[in-house]
Amino acid sequence: MSAVNDTKFNSVVFLLTGIPGQEDFHLWISVPFCLIYVISIVGNSVILFIIKTDPTLHEPMYIFLSMLVITDLGLSICTIPTTLGILLFNSREISLYACFTQVFFIDFLSYIESSVLFLMAFDRFIAISVPLRYASILTPPRIAKMGLVVVLRSVVLIFPLPFLLKQFRYCRANVLSHSYCLHQEVMKMACSDITVNNIYGLSIKLLTVGLDSLLIFFSYVMILKTVLSVASHVECFRALSTCVSHLCAIMLFYLPHIGLSVIHRFGNRSSHLLQIFLGYIYVLVPPLMNPIVYSMKSKHLRARIIRVFLK
Repeated sequence: MSAVNDTKFNSVVFLLTGIPGQEDFHLWISVPFCLIYVISIVGNSVILFIIKTDPTLHEPMYIFLSMLVITDLGLSICTIPTTLGILLFNSREISLYACFTQVFFIDFLSYIESSVLFLMAFDRFIAISVPLRYASILTPPRIAKMGLVVVLRSVVLIFPLPFLLKQFRYCRANVLSHSYCLHQEVMKMACSDITVNNIYGLSIKLLTVGLDSLLIFFSYVMILKTVLSVASHVECFRALSTCVSHLCAIMLFYLPHIGLSVIHRFGNRSSHLLQIFLGYIYVLVPPLMNPIVYSMKSKHLRARIIRVFLK
């Protein structure tokens, strides 16, 4: 009997969705998506290569930036190929196990990125508040331990999700509203009671994104307090300018992430097109814009990028 049930379970598939009503234009729409994908992969790879090969960039700020870049690369690689598969080949089907795997990696990488953004805020706080002790506080071994804690926290919290989803029976149409699998949406496809899964998903969201965003807020409150105590307006402006790129990265990640989560959990009457729009912003914009923003704000990094391309 269990073998029969397992066979039925394996035969279930989900149907991903591209852009409803624009199926005739999917081929043309795929062109900017392909460009964004290529630019994201190349841009993040170049920054990672430069940080790795240039000893002068082996500083805490750039080490945290390399963590962000790796996370963005992973998020692009595990989401955009399924989007391009729909737009180019109308390949909408995804098996249950493949969908659960994608759910795991999207949440895993998203929560790592949230934690890395907090570490970058902490880095700016130390650099501005106690600049003379900056190098002694953020030593390479300590940064490595921080990175390990971030990864372990995400693994421990996300690991149960695929197994919780596997316990459900899926007997509905199983048509997802995005071109990739999101936990909040997949669990709604179940014909079983999803209360435990819903509570657990919301709890880990609060323990990761909620806690990280709160700590980032407190970090910037302390940064502003320190900056406003500086007598010189020039020094005050210079200190705040070092935070601009990080603030842009925070907004690019948190606004679509929180918006998408709220809409799927509580916005039953929200526009379907709004869900799709936020879904694409969530996976396309941060990996594309973070390399551009950081290369524009960091003179040293920008000079190294220009030197690489001129060679």
